[in-house]
Amino acid sequence: MNLKMPTLAFFLFAALGEISGCYAFGAWVRLEKSILWIFPGILALISFALSLTQVNASNAGRVYAAYGGIYILASLVWLWLIEGVKPDKWDLLGVTISLIGTAVILFSPHR
Repeated sequence: MNLKMPTLAFFLFAALGEISGCYAFGAWVRLEKSILWIFPGILALISFALSLTQVNASNAGRVYAAYGGIYILASLVWLWLIEGVKPDKWDLLGVTISLIGTAVILFSPHR
């Protein structure tokens, strides 16, 4: 997989779609918000799926694996900015480890 700026943009857009889509469903189920919350949730989850299909790679599994670290980072940013909970040192250690894994997957010479 050759990492280019569009790849990173698609990963970030996918993470926003996945997190906000799941949050919308969670708001409906757990926070007892209106069932209308599922409609933007569905659109967000569709944007998540479509974003990952735009990453140029020969193996979908490798795209999903590399995306995992970006998702973890985006989730912690969401936790901080949207939910108002500052990530602690363990969150930061975990995301660092996952981003190292992402870099290994993205930048290693795969056959």
